[in-house]
Amino acid sequence: MTKKQLLAVSAALLAILTLPSCFLARGSVNEPIRAAAVASLTTGKSTAAQCVQVLGGPSEVIQLGKRSAYRYDHTISKTAQLYLGIVNLTNEDSRQDRVWLFFDEDNVLTHIGSTFSSHRPEYSMPWGDPYDPVERINKDSERGLVEGHK
Repeated sequence: MTKKQLLAVSAALLAILTLPSCFLARGSVNEPIRAAAVASLTTGKSTAAQCVQVLGGPSEVIQLGKRSAYRYDHTISKTAQLYLGIVNLTNEDSRQDRVWLFFDEDNVLTHIGSTFSSHRPEYSMPWGDPYDPVERINKDSERGLVEGHK
């Protein structure tokens, strides 16, 4: 290969490497938590064993003296990236479902705390707004979430 050909190939390669490109990625951690399954649990009646039977094994168990708390979580992340030569624009939107179940010393469910938002992540560039309230309401209604489960 001559110097002229090598220079032409190098110039072409450099031009290709600096061309704009984009990248999309989606990640998930743990199994989804069904809001209906959480709603089927009854404070004062459901036992820890029944809760595990309905929801599966918790992500974490915390001992609170003679009482305990089980944490369930599910996360979805969406990443969008735009590469413009030397400029790289990236945005990642991660949303999580999290449920805490609290049990008394007899392993009976005393109360539940929950947040359901893993269905809301959006692909967007840094100048975009992934927190559109109208879109949030639409996605919540598609998932069957009631106003109390934000």
